[in-house]
Amino acid sequence: MEIREGLTFDDVLLVPKYSDVTTRSQTNLSTKLSRNISLNIPFISANMDTVSEASMAVAMARAGGIGIIHRFLTIQEESAQVLKVKRSSSVVIENPYTISMNSTVRKAYDYADDMGVSGLLVLDDDNRLVGIVTDRDFLFCGDNDLRVSDIMTKDVVTTPPGTTAEDAKRMLRDNRVEKLPIVDSDGYVRGLFTSKDITNMENYPMAVKDAKGRPMVGAAVGVKGDFMERAEALLEAEVDVLVVDIAHGHSQNAIRTVKNIKKAFPDCEIIAGNVATAAGTLDLIRAGVDAVKVGVGSGSICITRVITGSGVPQLTAVMDCARVGKENDIPIISDGGTRTSGDATKALAAGASTVMLGSILGGTDESPGTVLTKNNKRYKVYRGMASLAASIGRKSKETGMTALEDDLNDYVAEGVEAMVPYKGSVTDILKQLTGGVRSGLSYCGAHTISAMQQESEFIKISRAGLAESQPHDVSVM
Repeated sequence: MEIREGLTFDDVLLVPKYSDVTTRSQTNLSTKLSRNISLNIPFISANMDTVSEASMAVAMARAGGIGIIHRFLTIQEESAQVLKVKRSSSVVIENPYTISMNSTVRKAYDYADDMGVSGLLVLDDDNRLVGIVTDRDFLFCGDNDLRVSDIMTKDVVTTPPGTTAEDAKRMLRDNRVEKLPIVDSDGYVRGLFTSKDITNMENYPMAVKDAKGRPMVGAAVGVKGDFMERAEALLEAEVDVLVVDIAHGHSQNAIRTVKNIKKAFPDCEIIAGNVATAAGTLDLIRAGVDAVKVGVGSGSICITRVITGSGVPQLTAVMDCARVGKENDIPIISDGGTRTSGDATKALAAGASTVMLGSILGGTDESPGTVLTKNNKRYKVYRGMASLAASIGRKSKETGMTALEDDLNDYVAEGVEAMVPYKGSVTDILKQLTGGVRSGLSYCGAHTISAMQQESEFIKISRAGLAESQPHDVSVM
């Protein structure tokens, strides 16, 4: 049996090349996520229940990347997460939230709170606009059993269909209002401009948006049970890309799932994985995927290699898979093993188009979960999706309960549950990562990721070389 050598990020360095990049701003980090979707930065938040829900996906899209909503939710909950992202910002909200004028204030308040919005458009019995109710109206209402019509603002500033974003901005400013309903000549609501959305357009110039000006977002589906119903519901919520999520992507289950989804929804964009070989990549491409996710056992909370003995060191896996991806014009996503911006740069230089991030983002404000304090330091829980806790959580979501008679020994966990330091806003993390990758491009003499892939040269290093790469012979403060 021939034994190949496998390398990971710490085993190599990129050889510096002559560079005409004088400032990092001269570099361009735009890249392909999948066959038909492009990003402005090469980063994706992992589809893990301690990493990516709506808040993370919104932040990622505004920064120029994309978030993948995890699948450890009911179908309705996952679809609602996608809708939250889509409604977080847009040029025009096509279907704004509305309430009947005859509803109680309590019902209106609960509905607005559930939907995460600051106001509702009020309709009469014929579904025509008659007013608007906002947080301010709720705040000063002393009786929640009153009707909405008793507290709503009746003199609503509106605009007709066809109004441009620039005109809407002027009307919002001149009338000192935050919401501008689009109403046709018959009084029916056709959309909504908000001052928040107009401001977001200016504040996030790198944002990745769909054709309607809304943040782009992905969502995961499994390979068993309700995956077709889940895929249909997510596509109805207008998710931009589906991720077929399975630990061992080079399998009959994964290939069959990709084929079934593509057959039912031929226009949807599909990412599938995880795989670690050229053969696995090719089989998924033949099944119809639009991108392949690479990485088996490389995540910080993954113990697949310990439990199963299987895996490929991440740099070698990316290089092998990227070779096939390039031949078929299918982007490769490096998923796992990324601890620093240098690791991300190496993954991109090795042929990945994007890098999926888990633990790096797990301790941020935008990741799900609460901040815990231990020994006067703050942390957030971060766990592998094949961990025991995640497996039990998944079953309870699927069945509505966890059977007490289940023997926990029946679960063979391939992930662990851990804590990661609290890190603040994901925006700051992404700034550091993108800045590091931009510097990495400049050291390789490249202005773009594709140019770096063509020009990059790796050199293998020893343990002494790795030690030399770290701070040494000093006391780090």
